[in-house]
Amino acid sequence: MGVIIQDTELLIQFRDPDTKEKAFTAIIKKYQEKLYWHVRRMVIEHEDANDVLQNVFIRVWNGLENFREDSQLYTWLYRIATNECLSYLEQQKKKSTLSLDDGESNLSNKVIADKHFDPVKLEWKLQLAIQQLPEKQRVVFNLRYYDEMPYEEMSRVLDTSEGSLKASYHHAVKKVEDYILNH
Repeated sequence: MGVIIQDTELLIQFRDPDTKEKAFTAIIKKYQEKLYWHVRRMVIEHEDANDVLQNVFIRVWNGLENFREDSQLYTWLYRIATNECLSYLEQQKKKSTLSLDDGESNLSNKVIADKHFDPVKLEWKLQLAIQQLPEKQRVVFNLRYYDEMPYEEMSRVLDTSEGSLKASYHHAVKKVEDYILNH
């Protein structure tokens, strides 16, 4: 419960012109790493993740004043980060006049291009498997597997029913398992 009180206090400070910047800096410090890895797992490359994260924090700065607190702060932050990731990936698809399949394999190529890539290691196979998933399934898989986000929370982030998210995660896990077993 301490986290909620702390966020509430930060929001009160953010709304005060004298402490606004200090509060925003504290919010960034508190959530930056979690959000970075959420974004990075979606867009793969560090530079892209930093660009997307910068856009996330610009949107947070511009929207925080109107945050109604009908959800937790981190839920709202994850929603913004997820939407920014999906927008970024959509822009990348449009830029590279490739088909959807080529766009998806492009993310796989980014994983393979990483200087630490080792196709024998399970974590790299897992990353490649995740990149084969459709975008929405990839988001659900990442939030559940890496961030261990409960379905109830995820339904608020993604504005989707819990049942739909459970089904999506189940399908994603099956696809990831099949990929790892067959590659």
